[in-house]
Amino acid sequence: MNKKKIINLSETQLRALQLKELDILKHFRDFCDSRDITYYVCGGCLIGSLRYGKFIPWDDDADVFMPREDYERFIKEYLNSEDNKGRFVLLNETDDTFTRNSFATLVDTSATLIKNYQKDLDIPHGVAFDIFPVDPRPSGKLKKYFQFFWCIIYSLFRAQTIPEKHGGLMTLGSKALLGIFRGFKTRKKIWKFAERKMTKYKLEDCDYICELCAGPRIMKNEYPKEVFKDTVEIEFEGEKFKAMSGYKEYLALAFGEDYMTPPPKEEQVISHDLAFLDLDTPCK
Repeated sequence: MNKKKIINLSETQLRALQLKELDILKHFRDFCDSRDITYYVCGGCLIGSLRYGKFIPWDDDADVFMPREDYERFIKEYLNSEDNKGRFVLLNETDDTFTRNSFATLVDTSATLIKNYQKDLDIPHGVAFDIFPVDPRPSGKLKKYFQFFWCIIYSLFRAQTIPEKHGGLMTLGSKALLGIFRGFKTRKKIWKFAERKMTKYKLEDCDYICELCAGPRIMKNEYPKEVFKDTVEIEFEGEKFKAMSGYKEYLALAFGEDYMTPPPKEEQVISHDLAFLDLDTPCK
C-alpha cells in the first residue's frame, strides 16, 4: 500500500500560506462586491475573526458560503471575466477540468501547493480557496431523505472518489456504482441530474438552509433560513468581509455552543494533508 506523503509546515510557512489565502479572499470579495453578489465568510475564518481577529493560528485555508443563485452567477461571470486570465483561476468541473471536488475553487497560481488527493491531476496546483453553495432544505422526512440521497449520488459521481470513514456499506456501494458507470461523460450526466434533484426546492417553501456540497455528515447540518437573511460586516486580518447576519447561531449549530473555546493542544493541527508546497514558485 502506498503511504501518503505529508509535509509539516513551520510557523513561518503556515503564516505565509495564510496570507496567500487572504489575498484570494480579498480578490474574491472585491469581485463579488463590484457585482452585488452575496457571499458569507464561514467556518474557521469566521471563528478566527471572532476569537483572534485573524486566522486561527493552526488553520491553513479559507472558505466561504454563497446562496445557490449567487454561486452559479459567480461561476458564470468569473469564468467569462478577465480576472480568470491572471493570477487567480476558477476551477469547476467541466469536460476539460476535473478536481475531485464537489464545489468550485478559486486558485492562486502565484504559488505551488499540491494536495495528496489531487497529486495525479492535470490542474493548476496553486493555493486553493473553497467556495460552497448553500441550499434550501425541504420539510418532511421523506423529502429530506431523497435530498440526502441525491446529495450522495452527486458527490460520488462528481468527485469520482470512494468516500472514506463513512462505513463499509457506503464504501461498497460507491465502488459498485463507479465500477458500473466508468465513463466521464456518463458520470457527469448522473451528477448533473442529481444536482437538479437536490437543488429543486425554493427558499420560500423551506424553513432551513443546508450544505449540500460538503461531506456526508455535514450535508445533514441545517440552519434556520433567518440565519442567512442578511449580511453583516466582520473584521478579519485588518480587512472587512461579509458574514451571515445570524453567524452566532450558525457557529453554535455547526461547531457547538463552545465554538469560542480553543480545542485541546493535540487537536490544534493543520487539517489538510499536503504533498508539496512552494509558496515562491508559480504553479504550472
